[in-house]
Amino acid sequence: MQFDAREISPLIREKAPLILAEIKKARSILLHCHPSPDPDSVGSALAMKFALEQLGKKATVIRGDSEIPQAFMHFPGAGEIVKKNFGEVDLKEFDLFLIQDTASPEMVSRKFLPTFPLAIKTIVIDHHATNASYADINLVDLSSPATAFIIFQLFKEWGIEITPDIAADLFIGIYSDTGGLKYHPTDHRVFMAMADLVKVFPDFGKMVFTIENSETKDNLYFQAMALGSIELSCGDNLAMTVVSNADLLKKGINKESARGDVIANMLKSVIGWNIGVSIVEIEPDKIKMNFRTRDADKFDVSKLAAAVGGGGHRAAAAAVVSGISLSDAKALVVAKAKELYNL
Repeated sequence: MQFDAREISPLIREKAPLILAEIKKARSILLHCHPSPDPDSVGSALAMKFALEQLGKKATVIRGDSEIPQAFMHFPGAGEIVKKNFGEVDLKEFDLFLIQDTASPEMVSRKFLPTFPLAIKTIVIDHHATNASYADINLVDLSSPATAFIIFQLFKEWGIEITPDIAADLFIGIYSDTGGLKYHPTDHRVFMAMADLVKVFPDFGKMVFTIENSETKDNLYFQAMALGSIELSCGDNLAMTVVSNADLLKKGINKESARGDVIANMLKSVIGWNIGVSIVEIEPDKIKMNFRTRDADKFDVSKLAAAVGGGGHRAAAAAVVSGISLSDAKALVVAKAKELYNL
């Protein structure tokens, strides 16, 4: 069964012609990856780049604040990502900035926070409930579990040819952000879209294997360190790990290897541990928090992340905070969890 164009989100159908009109006006278009990029961020940017080139546009993807993980470098087009962050870009070289999978200006860049409106036209394409709709045109579709799925629907509306390269980048974005087609709001439309993509890109298994089997020794050292710090609170509903920057330095672990999202996922996999939280001091005075839950209806962690200055999805969210100690960060998370979930 193929994806039925009648299943396209009404919001996407409404915004698609407005976005395409701006793309057609532009000559040179900027795309980016958000800090600590995930496959949805990278895959969506690369798929859009290929589509824009089909439309005869010059498209540039910058990596943003963070290095692109080595595990993502097999994504089609990854080798063409420009090693610049937002502050190193001359906006005079562009007519349009497509901001994808980015809920707030801070997720464009934390190093060089952009002030909106920018000197060029901006369009947000995103699926995060915490998105503040800060661009000139905003397409924030909460019915889509991944930005890559929004882009798939846009391409259907625009008549873009889904090439093997585009299919691969969209596939990995959807697959990863849905947790392997598990997370809400994954529905029949998503499965139909994935079926379409794998018809064009049948070697999807190798792509999934590569991204899921690209651990480094530092990743494992970090996991061992974090799991050794597990603490329970809120009637054992909340499981938390805390790792300091001093701990990372002592073991020689770089911040890219300190994958708190992996730890939070491990924690919420335990029966009874309904909320998994990883707190990592990735730099002195910079703390990264990752939140996961096994019950997004009862424990919407996007609310918990928002309460400490972050955002994300109901089942998976994150925050970066400064000016607070690790002990205070831990106490803040526990206090907000008790308040939000009546624990």
